[in-house]
Amino acid sequence: MSDNQVAFECPGCGEIHVLPIGPAADGHQRPVWDYNGDPVRPTFAQSVLARNGHHIDGDKMECWCNYEERTGRNSPFKCGICHSFVTDGMIQFLGDCTHALAGQTVPLPDWS
Repeated sequence: MSDNQVAFECPGCGEIHVLPIGPAADGHQRPVWDYNGDPVRPTFAQSVLARNGHHIDGDKMECWCNYEERTGRNSPFKCGICHSFVTDGMIQFLGDCTHALAGQTVPLPDWS
C-alpha cells in the first residue's frame, strides 16, 4: 500500500484492516504500528482493534443493526468488534471479538 500503510484481509470479520506504519504523506498526525517488514509472516506491535456500528459509541438508535429496518435496503456493514494480535503471520483473536473466530489463533490468509 502507499502512504506508509500495510493491509491484511481478516478471516474473522471479513474486512480489510489497514495499518499505518509510518508518517502520513500529508504530515497529519496518526497512530503508527510497529511492523517487522515481512510481508509473508508479518508482526504488528500493538493490537489491531476495529469497531463498527453501535460498538463505536454504544448507540443502537442509528446503527448498522437496524439499517435494513430503517431503510429497506441491505446493510453494507455489520455491527461488531474485531480485536487481534498479529505475530509471525498468525492472527490471535481476542475474547472481545463478536465474530466466530473469537479466542482462536489462525494463519493470516494469502492476499495478493
